[in-house]
Amino acid sequence: MAYEKEDLDHLVEETETYLNDRKYVSAREAIIDLEPFDIAYIMEELPEDTIPLMFRLLPKELAAEVFVELDTDSQEKLIKGFSKAELKEVLDELYLDDTVDIIEEMPANVVKRILATTDPDTRRSINNILQYPEDSTGSIMTTEYVDVKRNMTVADALKKIRRVGQDMETINVMYIVDRDRHLLGFLSIRDLLLAEETQLMEEIMDTSVIAAQTLDDQEETARKFEKYDFLTMPIVDKENRLVGIVTVDDALDVLVEETTEDIERMAAITPSYKPYLNTGILETVRSRIPWLLLLMISATFTGQIISSFEDALASQAILTAYIPMLMDTGGNSGSQASVSIIRGISLDEISLKDLGKVIWKEIRVSVIVGCVLAVCNFGKLMLVDRMIFHNPITTNIALVICCTLVVTVFAAKLVGCTLPIFAKAIGFDPAVMASPFITTIVDAISLLIYFRFAQTLLGI
Repeated sequence: MAYEKEDLDHLVEETETYLNDRKYVSAREAIIDLEPFDIAYIMEELPEDTIPLMFRLLPKELAAEVFVELDTDSQEKLIKGFSKAELKEVLDELYLDDTVDIIEEMPANVVKRILATTDPDTRRSINNILQYPEDSTGSIMTTEYVDVKRNMTVADALKKIRRVGQDMETINVMYIVDRDRHLLGFLSIRDLLLAEETQLMEEIMDTSVIAAQTLDDQEETARKFEKYDFLTMPIVDKENRLVGIVTVDDALDVLVEETTEDIERMAAITPSYKPYLNTGILETVRSRIPWLLLLMISATFTGQIISSFEDALASQAILTAYIPMLMDTGGNSGSQASVSIIRGISLDEISLKDLGKVIWKEIRVSVIVGCVLAVCNFGKLMLVDRMIFHNPITTNIALVICCTLVVTVFAAKLVGCTLPIFAKAIGFDPAVMASPFITTIVDAISLLIYFRFAQTLLGI
């Protein structure tokens, strides 16, 4: 059952009351039927000193699932408060990839304690995964999967699933390998149950395997889940040997993380992987101020452009009033194009080879948009600004503003659609080339266009 935030907040109050009254059985019964994510939410809303108590009230398997959903700070406090036996109980219930994720977020002293508690085989697997680059597929895979040999029968495969399936992250799909662990095919549990017990794996396996390599970018692997509707994907090394799997929940985590990162970069913020409310003031300042300083310095160019046309503005002061509108329209036009292109790049719909098609499309869009805006703006200038507000708008001044609008939209769309593609081609994150970075460039361009039209049509 899905609970709304208001319902969960009510349960927080109810649980806290039970704990204060030492009614621990009632506190346990109030939350035990909830999903692990919801229980984690309730625990994090309780006073800090009650979290260990609530955790110990949960059944062992549920406690491990809730532990994975807790934020890093809560996990660290629990680990530090656990006895060695308690920590081992939790770690034994975790899947390997969840353990690795926790280790990557913990300080060195906590990591040392975790590794000291695990058995040698688990520790070896953890260390192998930790050796992969941070954003690689290998860093998010798990080695807890079912694999069978090609010459095994259906009956043999079912026996193996019953023997080891309890400790695997998923048994929905099993993978068929040869003696050297080369990936040959796969088989769903449904197909296995429907097959004759005497049939061999190589006779019924599906050989059209789509796999990812350990060093592939994790975002590209996650996109394959979206493209092919996978629940799990095999991960192989360069020699096509099966080394692990990635499950759909891990792929979704990657997509959420990458999307959040792109949004923050598009807003000129250094990406942070902590929840907003758990990020300190100084850490938030450090993530924002470098970009703000860079954009502030780059905005100096627009100031210099205005200063160089100071005499022209003095002779036609009314032109100054329309600078913000032109700069904002140009910036918004560029941002519209860049966001559309960045989305297309992230979904693998657009690449460098599509540059010509993108430019041609944006040219046609910009001409139509620019002309519509110019016509509407001309009417507004002559009817509203001139007749109602009595601004000294002449036909020539209106033409300067409207012509600038058309060309600015045209230039902004071109800049907005090309910069993300070029950024991707040379290895930069395209999200960096979004607002406000593009807005700063377009501001300078719009001013140059504006004053050039003013010189030509007004003779200033």
